[in-house]
Amino acid sequence: MHPKDLNIADFTYELPEEKIAFFPLTQRDASLLLVYQSGSIATDIYRNIDQYIPEHSLAIFNNTKVVEARILFKKPTGGQIEIFCLEPYEGYADITTAMAQQSNVLWLCLIGGASKWKSGQVLTRSINGPAGETILEARFLEKRDDRFLIDLSWTPASLSFAEILHATGQVPLPPYIKRTADAADEERYQTVYALHDGSVAAPTAGLHFTHEVLQKLAQKKIETDFVTLHVGAGTFKPVKAEVMNDHEMHAEFISVSPQLIRNIARTQEHPVIAVGTTSLRTLESLYWLGAKLLRDPHCFDSRIPYIDQWEAYEEPLQQYPVHAVLDALVTYLSEKQLTTLVAKTQILIAPGYPFKIADALVTNFHQPSSTLLLLVAAFIGDDWRMVYQYALENDFRFLSYGDGSLLWRGR
Repeated sequence: MHPKDLNIADFTYELPEEKIAFFPLTQRDASLLLVYQSGSIATDIYRNIDQYIPEHSLAIFNNTKVVEARILFKKPTGGQIEIFCLEPYEGYADITTAMAQQSNVLWLCLIGGASKWKSGQVLTRSINGPAGETILEARFLEKRDDRFLIDLSWTPASLSFAEILHATGQVPLPPYIKRTADAADEERYQTVYALHDGSVAAPTAGLHFTHEVLQKLAQKKIETDFVTLHVGAGTFKPVKAEVMNDHEMHAEFISVSPQLIRNIARTQEHPVIAVGTTSLRTLESLYWLGAKLLRDPHCFDSRIPYIDQWEAYEEPLQQYPVHAVLDALVTYLSEKQLTTLVAKTQILIAPGYPFKIADALVTNFHQPSSTLLLLVAAFIGDDWRMVYQYALENDFRFLSYGDGSLLWRGR
């Protein structure tokens, strides 16, 4: 069966609200760890994850940084309007470029209380920050389906948009964590290795890792490296269509260094572990980007490299050896004199997906009937039901602030 024909109703389970983690544990690496391999399950904690990964493996993390994407404005009449900054206007090359904008920026947003925001009305917010008084203004430009294009401008004009968000915004907790973000979330809804501003949701598999755990990986000669995928709010987008063919997958920016691509090529005989579904989507997208270059070396001459949600299921692209694909990417970056591969991926990984790079996946427990659960089902097959049932029966905590798993894919 082609993944387009999958019925989302076949990928659900009952998740009682009491199983959802609304707060993180006091210690990151004390979270429960479910280890699945070849049909068997073991239980431990993240502090010991190195014991379940062979020497010379390559563990790849997503070093995106969550930005304070929720901005609250008050109207002169006292009413409140919330602007949730989703992603930059398509005119910018990438999120990093948009985050570095000074004076003003265009952003696609969700608006809470949009009906109260009259056309032409400028919303203003003033705060006292590190640079003194900061004034932020928001102007409504146009409506696009469920999103709004907003012009945000500020003084001092020398501040970047990233600095403006840090000064004025709030941490955007997932919608199923039904509480207001507090000061603790500013640290805990962020990985310890977060580096590049751009996400509106954390790569939650990485929340369990501490510097001590990373050090234990290094001591066991487990290599680590990083990709950047800026997580959009689309990661929480529910699948409302009955069959996947009618569901539009969200697209996200990825950034990868040539050295990472070389590291993957060099360690092909050793396992590659994707820490998080975002890392997995990035790694697998690399294969298809390279395959497209092998098929047509000029395919990215006039547009940003892009993978749509169904390209991975086109048989002509599946024929290339992994080493040839990775070599094609490195050659492309060298010829273009690029120090970073910046691309967008809309890849939808569902049962029937032909995995090319990742051998293991570190991930949390996901919502029923979600594309993330489809990804897990693609990775370990029908055993996803056994894994989730085990987690439910053994007091694992679910979703973003919950416990997690190390899943090994059968070859």
